[in-house]
Amino acid sequence: MPTEQGNDELDGLVRKRIHALRLAQGWSLEELAGRANLSQSSLSRIENGRRRLALDQLVTLARALDTTLDQLVETASDDVIISPVIDSARGRMQWPVKGDPGVTVVRQRVTGPPPDNPARMRAHPGREWLVVLSGTAILMLGHRRFRVETHQAAEFPTMLPHAMGAEGGPCDVLGIFDRDARRGHQRAARGGAEGDDPDATVT
Repeated sequence: MPTEQGNDELDGLVRKRIHALRLAQGWSLEELAGRANLSQSSLSRIENGRRRLALDQLVTLARALDTTLDQLVETASDDVIISPVIDSARGRMQWPVKGDPGVTVVRQRVTGPPPDNPARMRAHPGREWLVVLSGTAILMLGHRRFRVETHQAAEFPTMLPHAMGAEGGPCDVLGIFDRDARRGHQRAARGGAEGDDPDATVT
């Protein structure tokens, strides 16, 4: 059972969350109160802790704020800091995303040029997003070749045959893979790493 202190902490968190979500939408007390069918004074007392939180009001407020009741009353996680899993064989650092287990964040240093043989490009279901942290990457998608500079990002469906390499020296890339893209890359690694850089190192 939650302690009284725990209930007080959750109560305060929910009130702060309502206030922060209202400000994020750029709404005044009057605007949110109107959307939630509450009086302005009632909403003010809810945000300031001078009125008890009622379940029906929380449901209405969550809907008005374009969120859900579960998200509105979600407790903060203690394990905020996540350490990377180091894949030494492929020269990668990987972080799972707890809120969406299907998503993985990967950092990799790419040192070799992109493959000159289109047969080495791979395709698989999924979607990938990447940003170049330093250096210049060459992204090959189908018959097109893209130069991705430092701080530029790229997003593409991985059903397009694709490969990546570095230009003018090593580059550091941070990628986000959905579940299907992550599985596709794992299968490629087990089957011979089509389009992967065999000289990649963890940074």
